[in-house]
Amino acid sequence: MGVIYGGRSGEHEISVASAASVVSHLDRDRYEAVPLYIERDGRWTIPDRPPSATSAADVIAKSRAEGARSGRTAREAYLVPHPGHENLLVINRDASVSSAGDHETGSVTSLGLDVVFPVLHGPYGEDGTVQGLLELANVPYVGAGVLASSAGMDKAVMKVLFAARGLPVVQYQLVTAAEWSAGRKFVCRRVTAGLGYPVFVKPVNLGSSVGISKVKAESDLAAAIDAAAGFDRRVIVEAAVPNAREIECSVLGNDRPEASISGEILPSGEWYDYDAKYLNESRTVVPAPLSPAQADEVRRLAVESFLAIDCAGMGRVDFLLDDVSGRLVVNEINTIPGFTTISMFPKLWMASGLSYPALLDRVIELALERHAAKQLLRTSLA
Repeated sequence: MGVIYGGRSGEHEISVASAASVVSHLDRDRYEAVPLYIERDGRWTIPDRPPSATSAADVIAKSRAEGARSGRTAREAYLVPHPGHENLLVINRDASVSSAGDHETGSVTSLGLDVVFPVLHGPYGEDGTVQGLLELANVPYVGAGVLASSAGMDKAVMKVLFAARGLPVVQYQLVTAAEWSAGRKFVCRRVTAGLGYPVFVKPVNLGSSVGISKVKAESDLAAAIDAAAGFDRRVIVEAAVPNAREIECSVLGNDRPEASISGEILPSGEWYDYDAKYLNESRTVVPAPLSPAQADEVRRLAVESFLAIDCAGMGRVDFLLDDVSGRLVVNEINTIPGFTTISMFPKLWMASGLSYPALLDRVIELALERHAAKQLLRTSLA
């Protein structure tokens, strides 16, 4: 089984921490894990050692200390984008050949992956790109397909699909790079008139609160949009929910998904930003202190959100609850949620009676089930 992690994303370190937890908890009597590490420059390799289980904070701290350097390995990996039994090519470079003018030598071997677990967060992994490659290779893989992965990563498209299904979402405005370049003052006035303050400014395609700012006045809006635009050509500005509580719910399944109990995030800071998620001591409360009616509504909306984007396998749906009015809105769905043992997705399922190893078994079973169903579809008119 291939476990893909790392990637060309601002969420690279979170992916490494999640993959380490997945690999360390797989049943070795049932699975032989093949770690496939995507370096920051997009190069696929098979590392000498699988990722070691550690906290996201430790991975981030180590990454920041080392900078952008990445340990090169002599083993490159290439997933072959066509159906076949040997779908992974491994090139073993001869590291001893280094003198100028010498031709690099090495050997090529092939492996067959029965199933792939993409433990990737953010662009070039969670957004449908890797899923498309896996579809071409006709390999079963854990999690959402191309469409749901793409829609789940794109906060603007996601909200359109949620609204079309009748799900409650916050007011928002989309700002493109072209609009921003053509008229910064006009965009700021438009946001102020349409949404007021405070607002959250986010890159459309990213997660883990990377590039997100909370803006309380128009004077700070331009800097926030510039920061978000450094990560994506499209920026979304969302009206803040007053008295907001952060509620999360995990979903498992394919055509008949089920929701876990819900949990609440108690951020260490003013809001649940990157540092609060991974570096500081934010707390979680499981189950979330909700009324029975609120808890049922969270679970219902979580399943509806999952179905709205045609998700599969797994997902974590995040909500904002106005603690005064009781208004509940769907914030977003994560198609490859964090997978460390302290991440909310597995934590909510563990609290619902499904252990971490059993959860891994379940998402792999769902991947094989979905793949088997797709093999029954016709691909020609003959």
